[in-house]
Parts: sequence; C-alpha cells; structure tokens
Amino acid sequence: MNKNNLLEIIADQRKLSLPQTAVQRTAYAAIGALRPSKQILIISGLRRSGKSTLLQLIRAASPESDFYINFDDERLLHFSVEDFQMLWEAFIELYGEQKSFYFDEIQNIRGWERFARRLHDMGKEVFITGSNASMLSKELGTHLTGRHIQLELYPFSFREYLEFKNVKISNANAYSTVEKAVAQRLFRSYCIEGGLPEFLKNSRAEYLQSLYESILYRDIIVRHKLTHERPIKELVHFLASNIGKEVSYNNMKSLIGVSSASTVSEYCSYLEDSFLSFFINSFDFSLKKQIRYNKKQYFIDPALAQAVGFRMSADQGRILENMVFLELKRRGKEVYFHAGKKECDFIIRQSGTVVQAVQVASSLDSSVTRQREFDGLLAAMAEYGLKTGLILTEDQEGQQRVQLDGRKYAISIKPIWKWLLFDEN
Repeated sequence: MNKNNLLEIIADQRKLSLPQTAVQRTAYAAIGALRPSKQILIISGLRRSGKSTLLQLIRAASPESDFYINFDDERLLHFSVEDFQMLWEAFIELYGEQKSFYFDEIQNIRGWERFARRLHDMGKEVFITGSNASMLSKELGTHLTGRHIQLELYPFSFREYLEFKNVKISNANAYSTVEKAVAQRLFRSYCIEGGLPEFLKNSRAEYLQSLYESILYRDIIVRHKLTHERPIKELVHFLASNIGKEVSYNNMKSLIGVSSASTVSEYCSYLEDSFLSFFINSFDFSLKKQIRYNKKQYFIDPALAQAVGFRMSADQGRILENMVFLELKRRGKEVYFHAGKKECDFIIRQSGTVVQAVQVASSLDSSVTRQREFDGLLAAMAEYGLKTGLILTEDQEGQQRVQLDGRKYAISIKPIWKWLLFDEN
C-alpha cells in the first residue's frame, strides 16, 4: 500500500459528514453506557443497516474523532494487516497523536484483530464495525477474548421507524383514538417498508435488489469461494418466500439441486453470518435433538424479503411473526420455538431456564384460530412450568385466565405495535 494514496483516502473520507436526518438508534444509549469499560467495541450487522451512521454518531460525540477509515473503499482493495502500522503513522502525520480509533467494515482486512489487540493493550480506544458474524466471532474469540464487547445492529425497530417518520407516541396517549389510529397505520406501513434506512429514504425497489446482490456476492459467494451461484440464489429465494415456516435441510437439498444436507446447512450458516436469514431450533433439553429437528427461519427485513422472494398474497400472520422475531433479536433474547402436537411460536430462555412463551396471530376473531393459538401457548406453558404467557396480535388486547389440569394460567393479549413501543421486557 502506498502511503501517499493512504493519506489521500483518509483525507477524502474525512469529508463525509453525518446525515442531517440521522435517527438516534437505541443501541447508541447502550454504547454510551459501555464506553467507560475501555473494551474494544464491535458493532456488527447487515450491510446498510446503519452501522456506519452509528459509528459517525459516536465520532461526533467524541473529543477525538480523526482516526477514522472505512475499509469498504475500492482503493483499499490491496490493504493488508501489514499496512496498519503505516495507517497509524498516516493518522499521526495528518492530525497528531490521538487515542481513539474508528474502523468501518473491518471484515475486509484479514488479520485485523491482531492490530486491534495491540491498540487495546496500549490503552487506545477502538470502535469497529463489521458485516460478517462468523468471521467476527472467530477472530474475536481467538485473539480478543476478554478485550471486546459486541453489539448487533438490526434495521430500524418500530420505535426508530416512527422517529424517522417524525412521529412521537407516548405511552400515556397510546389509548387515545387519534394516537392509536396513527400507530396502527404506521405499523402496517412498517410491515411492508421494513427498517432499512436508505430504502425508507428513496423507496426504490432497485436499491433492495442491489443490496441483496452485494450481500450475496461479496459476503457469501466471493468470501466462501462458491463456484456455482444458482443453488445459493435458489435457497435465498425459497427462504424469503417462506418466512416463519419450518424448514428441513434434507428437503431443501433436492429443491436447490445439491447432493447433501450438509451443503444446505453450510449455505444456511453463510446466510446467517451475513445477517440475511436466521434459523431457530425447536427447544429441547437435548442439544442433539435440537440439531436433528427441523428449524424455523426468518428474514432480516420484510421489504428485502419481498424483493428477493415470491408471495402471490402476503401471509400477514407470518409477516407479523417475523417482526416479533426481529424485535426479540434486538432485545438480545435466546429464542426457540415449541414443536409437538401443539405448537408455540417462540420460547425464550435465559440463563439456562425457559422464562417466557409467546404466540403470534394476526387476529383471534375466528373461534378456530383462537382455540389453536391458546392451545399451543398453554401446551408450552405447561411443558416449561410457566404461569404466564403472551399472545401478540395485530390489534386485540386483553387478559385471559385459564384453569387446565388443575393448574392456573394467566394469558396477556397485546397489540404487536404496542408491545414493540412500550414493552422492553
């Protein structure tokens, strides 16, 4: 790497300013609380989900903000771990000595974690973003154990979506006719538009396709040296078209034209590492059984799923379930589902113990649907010794007490939009 070129890139990137309409992400408050720990802070997530903007917000609030570089720049294509020392010297040459470093999309540089460790051991403050979960976890676990804190950033939550739309709804006003109608209308839009910041600004379908292709080719096909793109593309198309449904690696192998279920499993892990799709296990106290059973899968964003998948008519119940799953991920929950004669959408485990069962339904108006949803939730509550359960719907609310087999259960029914806005637990 030529030092003069590096100086030019640093100077060019310095001109990038923080967007005037930047949404104050919920993760920003967490970062403020974690900053005094002096650990390396890693922000990971999907491409274009707002990581770079969040990093710029951190810089804007810092007394030292000059030691910044974004490695997702084609001029840094040949930058290697040996060039980090030159980068540091270039920073000092331009701005003098500083203690805070900001590295954007660092997964592009193999061996980066060794330099980050050296900076940390010298007492420097290091902030990093990256777009590959597996790569980050392996490298952090190998060289940065005990030296880092990792946060995952997802597309806008519903609360952040409302802030983007310049709408404020307080808990006190959530029951008023006007506030409730506004929240319901915007929630329906959120289920269609999703939370990708750039797409919300321009609403261009071609942007979603471009983003998808960037993730597919740069983060999956090129990174993992896949020689045939058709199977992985067909897998993504199938998953985006079947959000919230159970999937089997064995069944999918013939669907995408590969010879083994292990290949499908590898492909799915690539998708999960890139934050494009997620897979959860049916809960069982036996890890072997969890691995053997079917998975349920969810997609990172409803608009992106619509752009790369195929649905003749939107399955509102599945879309709502996907939105609830993403929020559980944002809240850092350990998520499973309950399978058996009766099913429950989400089982939440904390510190080795099942602490909550959650069912999602678009409506409970139909007596058949109501019975099915209650039966599945109660089966899970009985299985894991829970006294309370939660059903999330598009608009219904209430409390239900049930006595079954000599046990008493309390079930809360809440609108999803209200749960998203006000229920932090």
